[in-house]
Amino acid sequence: MVSRTAVIINEAGLHLKPAARFCEEALKYKSTVTFTFGNTTANAKSVLSVLGACVKKGDEIEIVCNGEDEQEALDALCKAVEEGLGNEE
Repeated sequence: MVSRTAVIINEAGLHLKPAARFCEEALKYKSTVTFTFGNTTANAKSVLSVLGACVKKGDEIEIVCNGEDEQEALDALCKAVEEGLGNEE
């Protein structure tokens, strides 16, 4: 299991389009991918779960990956978050 924190820079936070982008990236990997925000743990492979976490711009999440490709998944998800998840800025 590996984990890392990331700060959401997308203007919309993890709302519909960025949440879908986050899920698309997570679904590329066999590992279990979750993230925690406050007292909430969300399944990063489920758009509804990601939306339910109510993550906004500037919030810090902890991404947790567990499985055969965990490090690759973690690196890719953190990179996607750092690049803004499709932010149009």
